[in-house]
Amino acid sequence: MGHFATGVCVVTAVGPDGPAGLTTNAVSSLSLDPPLLLVCFDNESRTLPVVRAAGRFAVNVLRAGQEELAATFASKALAAEKFAAVTHTVDHGVPVLDDALAWLACDLLALHPGGDHTIGVGAVTQMEHGGGEPLLFFRGAFHALRSGGRSGA
Repeated sequence: MGHFATGVCVVTAVGPDGPAGLTTNAVSSLSLDPPLLLVCFDNESRTLPVVRAAGRFAVNVLRAGQEELAATFASKALAAEKFAAVTHTVDHGVPVLDDALAWLACDLLALHPGGDHTIGVGAVTQMEHGGGEPLLFFRGAFHALRSGGRSGA
C-alpha cells in the first residue's frame, strides 16, 4: 500500500480526561448524500476508546509543512503532550486544530472490526476549509504537491 498516495489527517475527540488524537492516512469519503466518511483506527490506539465513548470526532486535514505536527500525533506521547504542541479550539464538541487545511466534525455512526484495525463511520455535521496544499504520504515519507498545475490525464 506504500505506493498509494494519501492525505495526512489528525483525528481528535474529547473524553473525560481531555482531548485525544492520532495521525492517520486511513480516511476516506464514503457517501456524499448523506455526507459520510470512514476512519480506520489501530485497535491498540488510545484514541479509539475516546471516540467510542464520546460518540463524535473530528478529522483535521493537515497542510503541507505540518510534518512535525503529524509526527507528534503519530507518537506514543500522552495526549496532553500532543495537544500542548498545537493550538486548537473545541468546536462542535471536538478538538479542531487551528492551522489545519480543513476539518470535518462527525457523529460516530458505527464501528466495524477490520483485522488489526477498527473502521469508524462518521456522519459529517460541520466542516470548514482554508487555502493551501495538503500534506501527502507516499512510500513511507511525507510529500507536498508539486506546483505548476494539474496533469492532463
